[in-house]
Amino acid sequence: MKVAIIGGGGLVGSSTAFALQCGGVVREIVLVDANRQLADGQALDLLHGSTLAGDQRIAAGGYEEIPTTDIVIITAGLRRKPDESRLDLISRNVDLFLSILGEMKKARLKSDAIVHVVSNPVDVLTHLAARELGICPDRVIGLGTVLDTIRFRSLLAARLGVPPTQVSAVILGEHGDSMVPIWSSATAAGLPLEKWPGATPAMQQEVFARTKGSGAEVIKLKGGAGFAVGLAIREVVHAIALDQRRVLPVSTVQSGAYGIRNVCLSVPTVVGRAGAGQRPEVDLWPKEKHALQQSANVLAETLDRVLKAK
Repeated sequence: MKVAIIGGGGLVGSSTAFALQCGGVVREIVLVDANRQLADGQALDLLHGSTLAGDQRIAAGGYEEIPTTDIVIITAGLRRKPDESRLDLISRNVDLFLSILGEMKKARLKSDAIVHVVSNPVDVLTHLAARELGICPDRVIGLGTVLDTIRFRSLLAARLGVPPTQVSAVILGEHGDSMVPIWSSATAAGLPLEKWPGATPAMQQEVFARTKGSGAEVIKLKGGAGFAVGLAIREVVHAIALDQRRVLPVSTVQSGAYGIRNVCLSVPTVVGRAGAGQRPEVDLWPKEKHALQQSANVLAETLDRVLKAK
């Protein structure tokens, strides 16, 4: 399995490469970046640790690598400012993203390649990728709320004093301000979260608010997210590479789940080597379903503005 990371010289791209190197599943990792020297440096740093990680090919390269790549991960983009929403990034990032898609089209993707979009605003850019690349929409997968979900679980675990791996909870909808916490199915150690000592409504609101603001918090403290997003991307890549058919909250073009169509956002989605598969429509509380549909409306309006501008 060969993976190319467009934007591989940056924080998110290099963190992704390191997470994939430590995972030891993919066979080749290629870093593609407008700053070739930076990509060369990141590849060399990773190569130096390869004897302690795995027998992988790690190198910097250009779009000439795309025709032999199984998964293309797009992380390139301008960084979000601390007080800026992800959707505010649109006017600054869409032109860059479209130029990347243009280079990918010229290089010609493999017939069974998967495109994994990470750049923000991820839901809008995932839709643009599905529209522009001319491949099956199910082969275009945005990271969506996978990162929000692991942040959510980790923060809940810290507040409840439970090991992070024993907390199960999910965020759906937009990777942004209208994201939706699904409390109806949240558990700790296999038990309903709402029954757990200390899991008060006030605590739940506080943890969700911090989850929603986590991106801005990390940007303020260290300039941008890297480690957690790299691990989130690895979760999706491994599900594809190993054909695990894992259910993940990734962003894809919707065609009816929860009454949502023609917009990209996160719902439970089976992910495997063929890309996005079935979207299991698990029952939600009525207020959760309504919030998810409202999130879709927000994204549809934004997408409409973007398409009209282009």
